[in-house]
Amino acid sequence: MKFNNNRRYNSFVGYFKEKYGSRLQKIVIDAGFTCPNRDGTAGLGGCTYCDNEAFHPSYSTPDKTILLQIEEGIKFHKNRYRKASQYLAYFQPFSNTYAPIAELREKYAQALSHPLIAGIVIGTRPDCVDAEKLDWLADLSKEKIVIIEYGIESVYDKTLLRINRGHNYEKAREIIEATAARGIDQGAHFIFGLPGETKEEMMAMAGYINRLPVNSVKFHQLQIVKGTQMEREFREKPEDFVQFEMNEYIDFFIDFLELLRPNLYIERFAGEVPPRFVNYMPWGTIRYTELHSLLEKRLEERDTFQSRRFKPLD
Repeated sequence: MKFNNNRRYNSFVGYFKEKYGSRLQKIVIDAGFTCPNRDGTAGLGGCTYCDNEAFHPSYSTPDKTILLQIEEGIKFHKNRYRKASQYLAYFQPFSNTYAPIAELREKYAQALSHPLIAGIVIGTRPDCVDAEKLDWLADLSKEKIVIIEYGIESVYDKTLLRINRGHNYEKAREIIEATAARGIDQGAHFIFGLPGETKEEMMAMAGYINRLPVNSVKFHQLQIVKGTQMEREFREKPEDFVQFEMNEYIDFFIDFLELLRPNLYIERFAGEVPPRFVNYMPWGTIRYTELHSLLEKRLEERDTFQSRRFKPLD
């Protein structure tokens, strides 16, 4: 079975082409937001695995204006993605709805004023969105592309508590359903390998994800970043972590992919962190493009595809 882009799964790049007629490249924007589990509202210290510096490009820093970040981001991506003619401003670091609507309007408007920006992608948490913000974003989505990317990370409350997320899974499910009810395009982010979770528990997350009314999903394997609480926990209790070898992870993800519903778009299946941010690199310095090629090769070898073992929902 073949999906968009002649692949064995639905790719998010293909989704853009199907819905908007062309490739749209994300430009990461750091707009200077924070998170409620950092400032004491829902907790302190942030998520135990998190160092935002490790997950966004060097051109994206809050000391630069939003328009300057966009200009530098376009130059950065011109060489790699020459087919992109328009871009999406990706408000990624921290929680990008964690502010009053007036502030959100002002910052999003700056990005949307750029002639090559077709819309915005908003990375945020389920507990940083409410009905008022969703109503406003639904109105905005009638004029520009608006995609909300919710960090969920796990469907298990025991895990969310352990990693200091500051919200439970039910909150994520509720806000995702409220977002879908307003017709807003949305995706979700999950991490494989969080402490205390078995492979069987991770595999069972497919059933939860299939029931979420999201358009797309992004997966990362857990990466141990220097200086985080997760690094200390990993050092003290390595037995609490499932540690995937690279080929093992690819096969694990393919098993997971077989369980996902066929109309779900896959944005990423793994992550990469610059070597300077980690002490432990079990997969070496392999880039995501190489991992992606290995995934597609392995799908061919196994002659399998997304949703092969999917069972229709009740």
